[in-house]
Formats: sequence, structure tokens, C-alpha cells
Amino acid sequence: MAKARVGLYDVDGETLRRTHLACPKCGPGTFLAEHEDRRSCGRCGYSESKTKPAAKAKPAKA
Repeated sequence: MAKARVGLYDVDGETLRRTHLACPKCGPGTFLAEHEDRRSCGRCGYSESKTKPAAKAKPAKA
């Protein structure tokens, strides 16, 4: 009998919905941990930012 991962799935009737994203490097079954400003994989070390990168300012033409 497998132990349920609390917080990784949401039960809606008879269907399961994943609440966390899967790691793009490790594949399905390895979830990304949710931090305040990023998501990270504890298995391979992959991480991605939740915030959008700041737009680069274009240099003014002289």
C-alpha cells in the first residue's frame, strides 16, 4: 500500500489533480517544491523563478 503525499494531489470526486508541477528534467513523478519566490527540484537541483524577469532598458539613441 502506497502512502499518499499530503498536499501534492487534490481530490475532486473520483479524480486526482496535481497541485505541484513536475520537474522538466526528472519527468513525471518528481514534483517541484513550492517556495516563496521559486520552484525547485530536490532530486536534480533544477530551479525556476516565479517572478517575471525585469525588462531590459533599451539604450537611448544619441
